[in-house]
Amino acid sequence: MTSTVDKHSDLKDRLFWITKEEEIIQGKTTDVYFLYTQQVLRHVRRNPRVTIEVFARHLPVEGNWGVVLGIYEVAKLLEGRKGINVKAMDEGEIFQVSPTVYEPVLQIEADYADIAVLENPILGFLCSASGIASKTARMRLAAGDRLLFSFGTRRAHPALAPMIERAIYIAGFDAVSNVLASELMNIKPIGTMPHALILAFGNQKDAWKAFDSTMPDDVRRIMLIDTLYDEKAEAIMALELLGSRLYGVRLDTPSSRRGNRRRIIEEVRWELSIRDGKHVKIFVSGGLDEQEIAELRDIVDGFGVGTSVSAAPPVDFSFKIVEVDGKPIAKRGDMAGKKQVYRLGYRDVVTLADSEAAKRLEEQGYRALLKDLIIDGRLVQEFKNIEKLRSDVINRLKELSNAERSVTWLLY
Repeated sequence: MTSTVDKHSDLKDRLFWITKEEEIIQGKTTDVYFLYTQQVLRHVRRNPRVTIEVFARHLPVEGNWGVVLGIYEVAKLLEGRKGINVKAMDEGEIFQVSPTVYEPVLQIEADYADIAVLENPILGFLCSASGIASKTARMRLAAGDRLLFSFGTRRAHPALAPMIERAIYIAGFDAVSNVLASELMNIKPIGTMPHALILAFGNQKDAWKAFDSTMPDDVRRIMLIDTLYDEKAEAIMALELLGSRLYGVRLDTPSSRRGNRRRIIEEVRWELSIRDGKHVKIFVSGGLDEQEIAELRDIVDGFGVGTSVSAAPPVDFSFKIVEVDGKPIAKRGDMAGKKQVYRLGYRDVVTLADSEAAKRLEEQGYRALLKDLIIDGRLVQEFKNIEKLRSDVINRLKELSNAERSVTWLLY
């Protein structure tokens, strides 16, 4: 029998349509017009020294602030490249956005022909991770002290799973479900059970019994209670079956069947409580956003969030030249000159670096947010571990929620 598979359609050097790390480092993920630019500059023997700033004019989420992530990966991309200097905000720092004031999160000095082909990966690292982290941070604020679990990487490209879960965890979620991402972060993955497990047994009780008898004691007994019957009925069944071993129940009712979700949760809580099940925690998942989390957090112990964070829209950072050979110059609509961002509380001021205005701000107690990251290709900052990054972001979010925020220019 002749195969109908066209072998010529197979990729020659990989199984999947994903980039190899060395291809990113080599600049092969660039847009072709950067190759043209590089070729032109080298042909005419011109390689100007430029200062480039990365900033956002607007955000894909509500509010004028975001969480910048991806600095680590940018550092790893640029480390070891002679002649490149980088200043950056800290990984996990809060940045602010204004329609008229552009606050740089990253500043690069380099010979342009050498850096041009790296614009794509630099922006890609920052835009994707910062978009996920900024959305996650809003979920964290909405949830208050309630637990947040990430369940969303099944709806993202698997090559991106570690980046996605890292951004979600650093920006405030309590745990993630993806196994590889958890291994890389050295944390324990968290999960319950899918509807498929219950369907494989044909009924809830057999599936719950098997889960309880199989899983080690450090895996909490959280039973899924909306597969075949009403949530209230299945909650009662789970409590009667497991008693004190039942740690929690999870409601994952799809939108087509949920009705009034709050009312359903209240019924489940009531029925469990009058049957000596006050200890049983209630977890909710399925199509949640920050508004619904805020509305339910008084009656729910934890939330499982998926696509709304794993597929969060990227921050639309721009990569703009602001100096050429030491002289200020910029595209129309942009502000020329090398800048610094100063912060006091969450009142931010953007001004020219090394200016008299900058000196006055420092004297008034403002701190500079753009710090040396790479000098002549050498990494001069030590990155914090995952737990410290997460702790810092959570503390910043607590400060931010009560702070007066602003971002302004200061020229003189």
